[in-house]
Amino acid sequence: KRITDRVRDSLDEKQILQTAVQELTEALNVRGSNTSLYDLEQGTSTIYYEFTTLPSDRGRVSQMESFPEVYHQLLEGQYLQFCSIAPNPVRGLVSMLACAILDDRGVLGDLWLINDKDHGFSEYEIRLVQQVANQCAIAIRQARLYQESQSQVRELEQVNNLKDDFLSTVSHELRTPVTSMRVALQLLGVTLTQERGLKEELTKPLAEQGRIARYYGILKEECEREISLINDLLDLQRLDVGNHELAPQTIQIHEWLPALVSSFQERATSRQQQLKVTLAHDLPVMLSDLSSLDRIWAELLNNACKYTPPGGDIILSVVSTDDTTLTFNLVNTGVEIPREELPRIFDKFYRVPSADPWKQGGTGLGLALVQKLVQHIDGVIKVTSGQRQTCFTIELPLSIMPRAADG
Repeated sequence: KRITDRVRDSLDEKQILQTAVQELTEALNVRGSNTSLYDLEQGTSTIYYEFTTLPSDRGRVSQMESFPEVYHQLLEGQYLQFCSIAPNPVRGLVSMLACAILDDRGVLGDLWLINDKDHGFSEYEIRLVQQVANQCAIAIRQARLYQESQSQVRELEQVNNLKDDFLSTVSHELRTPVTSMRVALQLLGVTLTQERGLKEELTKPLAEQGRIARYYGILKEECEREISLINDLLDLQRLDVGNHELAPQTIQIHEWLPALVSSFQERATSRQQQLKVTLAHDLPVMLSDLSSLDRIWAELLNNACKYTPPGGDIILSVVSTDDTTLTFNLVNTGVEIPREELPRIFDKFYRVPSADPWKQGGTGLGLALVQKLVQHIDGVIKVTSGQRQTCFTIELPLSIMPRAADG
């Protein structure tokens, strides 16, 4: 059992086979042993590992068709033992036991034991070698499957890195022209205000606006959307490679958070949503990265307003969990994320299907960015959803240390 356990403990094919020959040689006190792997397409058997006091045969390749009396039995999954009739030039006269390494998918190779010419292998020894050979087959299959999976993981990582590099390059290339478009639109807005009264026209309900005002509004909205997408992509790329500074500063929760939420109050009211902030009275001062916190809560509150239907509640609460942690909960009612979608909501470009009652659209980058920023300030984010409400919970340390951007 010790031998088979040691064989199956490894996911390294080399270690599996080397362990098998060494353990068998020492346990059965034979002169040596070796193991070969088969190439059935080429019809060859190659000795890869051995443990022996005899001259080495490692690397020797045998053509199976040259020894049909041996390999026919082994390929059928049978063992064989025999004594040499004529002295081998290197080994002399020896006795040998050969056992196939096979499983239900076929023969992978063989195990050979070599001993003195007058030694006959007992039933116990044969059963032991067969058992070790069977365990080798299982372990080799597992090792090869593991290596294949690791290779696939590396390929996927490479593809993912190429995708990120492409997005980063495209984002940098697009940033300048889109910024130029924004400046041109601002100048156009000034000109149209002076000549056509655009500013006053834009204050009217959309249905009452003239064509120029509507077209200008569409251009400006889409331009801002593209700029937001580019900035999100660049921020994600910086966070992925660690090129994002961490600059802690003292934050009074009772002052900072209500001011941030107030900028969403008008939007929530216009949509008949109730936006509330509940803060525990004894909240301590926080030492964290303010720009990251602002971005996190701007994204989450924007999502809450986007996905909460009329008459729904949006409630942000903060409590001190212990002496080192603050817990933030953002709950919005009237909306529920399907259970099967929850594991994917932090993926880049993923959007929950048919969950936007206001039909605003989006890029699917907001929550991916939120998760990266939370991790950047040493926090943890979780989401739960059910009974027509969704809750984002963020646990943040009361204090973090400054970090410079990599590179």
